[in-house]
Amino acid sequence: MAKTESTFKNMVLSLTLISLAASASLGFVYQFTKKPIELSNLNKKLTAIRQVVPEFNNNPDKEMYRLPTGDGDSLDIYPARKNDEIVGYAVNTFTKKGFSGNINLMAGFKPDGTIFNISVLEHKETPGLGSKMNDPAFRNQFNDKNPTSFELKVKKDGGPVDAITAATISSRAFCDAVSRAYVTLQKGGKK
Repeated sequence: MAKTESTFKNMVLSLTLISLAASASLGFVYQFTKKPIELSNLNKKLTAIRQVVPEFNNNPDKEMYRLPTGDGDSLDIYPARKNDEIVGYAVNTFTKKGFSGNINLMAGFKPDGTIFNISVLEHKETPGLGSKMNDPAFRNQFNDKNPTSFELKVKKDGGPVDAITAATISSRAFCDAVSRAYVTLQKGGKK
């Protein structure tokens, strides 16, 4: 087999063919994995909703609506109903005040505004410190508390929340995200 001469034209042709093959492969893999990724994300969201509101028999994802926070963004609200009666609201909330960036939570509220439960969806906090916000010992102190009488602040800031040892910033951020959810739900109106 004769060796092809290394010219600019041959190099451009080779790189073009390689690029086309690589992009076609990426496109195929994207199309192949798109549906399973969407289903996985939906299941993760529905699991989080089930964890943070009382038992329901509707599809909160289909009834989802958005409420503005007043800070230029909005939060997704998932109403949970049992036999057409509201039993709670799941609020997909976040804060940018985490030690290592954004913290995303799913906060569940009863119709009167009392916190039912909270689930941590995503964070990048320090393992073994800020990541302890996932521990029931920290999260459960918010359950059955109404933010009108239970100030969402750590003890260091004059509130009743026991902060995670050596992770006060993460604890404050958690409180901020829950507070954002509560205030948005109360101001925006419940459907």
